[in-house]
Amino acid sequence: MANLVMFCILAVIILGSAVMCVMTKSIMRAATFLLFVLFGVAGIYFLLDYTFLGAAQISIYAGGITIMYIFAIQLLSKRTLQGMVERVKGSRIWQGAFIAVAGAVTVITIFVKNNFIENYASNGEVPIEKIGTQLLSSGVDGYVLPFEFISLFLLACIIGGTLIGKKGDDE
Repeated sequence: MANLVMFCILAVIILGSAVMCVMTKSIMRAATFLLFVLFGVAGIYFLLDYTFLGAAQISIYAGGITIMYIFAIQLLSKRTLQGMVERVKGSRIWQGAFIAVAGAVTVITIFVKNNFIENYASNGEVPIEKIGTQLLSSGVDGYVLPFEFISLFLLACIIGGTLIGKKGDDE
């Protein structure tokens, strides 16, 4: 019963912080709410007794990635950050809803295609050895190459954002 209560509390924190991260007008507040989301996900890992994943979530994502975002935000000039308030248009809401539905359909299709529910949800537990093997392998089911692409993509986004922000200082 205590696990269910803790899960509900963490779910409310994660969902509330995620919504506030997207809805706030201040970019520093968005980074702070993102930090709360990442800590909430780490709490769920600890609740499931995946201490390694919880510690990795805190040290890598909540610690490293969020601090990297904050440094990138601070590198931009204050003039650039003041003009970042954008009005929400009706067409953007429909585009966002379409993308969210397409993402959900993609995830459900992958779950059904790979028999995820029969293989993993039926026994209730995924062994940590299997997670570690898949995270560190470069084979067919490995995730090393996608993680490297994501890290390069994030680096390119930060460099591009810094260049765009600094372009206004030269003029």
